[in-house]
Amino acid sequence: MKTMTRAADAAPAPPSAPARRGAAPQPLAGRALARLFAAIVALAFAIGLPAAAFAHAALGNAVPADGAMLAEAPATMDLTFSEPVAPIALRLIAPDGSSRTLTAALHDTVLSVALPSGMGQGTYALSWRVVSEDGHPVGGTLTFSIGHASAGAPTVTAAVVDWPLRVAIWAARFALYAGLFLGVGGAVFAAWLVPRGGAAVRDCTGADVPARGFLSAMLAIGVVAIVAALGLQGADLLGAPVAGLAQPEIWQAGLGSIYARTLALAAAALVIASVSLAVVSRRPVLARLLSAVALAALGLALAASGHASTAAPQVIMRAGVFLHAVTIAVWVGSLVPLAVLLHRGVWRKHKATAPGRADDTRRATGALRHFSDVIPWFVGVLVLSGGTLAVVQLGHPSALWTTDYGRVMLAKFALLSVLFACALLNRFSLTAPALRAEPRSAGLLARSIAVETALVVAIFAVVAVWRFTPPPRAIDAARNEPAAVHIHTPDAMADITVTPGHAGPVTASIVVMTGDFGPLDPQEITLALSNHGAGIEPIRRPAVRVGDGTWRVDGLVLPVSGHWTVQLRLLISDFKMATLDGEVDIKP
Repeated sequence: MKTMTRAADAAPAPPSAPARRGAAPQPLAGRALARLFAAIVALAFAIGLPAAAFAHAALGNAVPADGAMLAEAPATMDLTFSEPVAPIALRLIAPDGSSRTLTAALHDTVLSVALPSGMGQGTYALSWRVVSEDGHPVGGTLTFSIGHASAGAPTVTAAVVDWPLRVAIWAARFALYAGLFLGVGGAVFAAWLVPRGGAAVRDCTGADVPARGFLSAMLAIGVVAIVAALGLQGADLLGAPVAGLAQPEIWQAGLGSIYARTLALAAAALVIASVSLAVVSRRPVLARLLSAVALAALGLALAASGHASTAAPQVIMRAGVFLHAVTIAVWVGSLVPLAVLLHRGVWRKHKATAPGRADDTRRATGALRHFSDVIPWFVGVLVLSGGTLAVVQLGHPSALWTTDYGRVMLAKFALLSVLFACALLNRFSLTAPALRAEPRSAGLLARSIAVETALVVAIFAVVAVWRFTPPPRAIDAARNEPAAVHIHTPDAMADITVTPGHAGPVTASIVVMTGDFGPLDPQEITLALSNHGAGIEPIRRPAVRVGDGTWRVDGLVLPVSGHWTVQLRLLISDFKMATLDGEVDIKP
């Protein structure tokens, strides 16, 4: 996203009106913004260093497996996620349709759900809903049967999308992006790139801030969006509809989520930017300081949570999100006030009686020149950081067209390509004549910037959809989670882990013990895997001892996903053999 202009090819700007007595000297905007740019880069990598690595949570494995047939009721159901999660709601639906709320304990990435005692035969469904470290709720339903599948077994249907809630969350996210990037970025432009001096500054009426009304409106929209986003986050966590926003527990859930940290930093950025706009006429140095703090708060807000900022390696990803956010703000936040300055300067230049015409023309060309000098550096970092984030999030090129996340990114790229075309046109065709205050070129440049702003708003709308699409890296992480099964008999027990837990080449790791958890040293172990639903007869492989009680089978290929039957034959002695049977769920 960029409007890049080139000052090097431009003729000198028309002479400005003589400096009035007491007017402040013109600051070196390029040098000052260079220092700000360096500070931003340093801060970006500083915030990435101490952070822990998290990903968008996804369920990798369940024991018992989804759809498993069990001889007796298990005491717990263990759900293994790709990252630590916090349970929101856990509900067990019995064969007769009754349900009860369950509790769970988290051990690293394993959520151990305590099942009730006295469970009879039939099919049960566990409905689970958790929140991941990046602040997004994740849910699903797993079924298992005890003894036999009941005729009236709970049916697992596709999750019903609450479209009013989803649209409201998208709208709040879209409005927050607009408020942050256009509002805070506009405050930075007003404080750092608009030349000071002249009657417009001395009268302290605020007329020196171009598009002040627009920038104030964007900041106000951002504040409203923060309040709405907090309540909607709570509703999403609890699975409540939009109509339930009046309930206090929804707001408590929102305040207790990690996303509340992002919203708090965003609110600080908006408030500080508003103060910067208010004082820029009288206290320009203070306005610069405040706008720089607001810009840093904006970057910290978006780096605090979300898909990209929670990926590994953290020193790169959090820093990348921070840099991407602040460079977007500096660039796109400058568009509307710059267009207003250009329009005002050209219009008044040809009105001989218009008051302040010399000041307006001088300030328009001065702001354009400052913008032309510094914005390529910001845009370069924007492209580099955005490309890095895209590569890590996608994982592989095919994810662009095979996943929802990738398709959203393709839509963003399409809009960006048009935006960059406009930016190149502005920089190489319209900037130099506009700096010479040629009316036609300056007017065309102002209109082109308006088109860029519309494209930026469209990109905000597209990017807000990412709230509902897990990145491919998270999907791959869940897919590569090992599949595991625990088999327990009076004579022997075994933990069998299949890595990775999806169809294709795999390795099986086997840990065996006696039925009372004592050491067991069998002479031989043979593993057999079959999938009768797919017509695959047992695939038998001997296991190789690799350590105390641990055996491994290499070179296995499971051609299809689904429920696989596991049979383990243990030759305990020349006269004793134990057979352990179970099931493991292999992902596509």
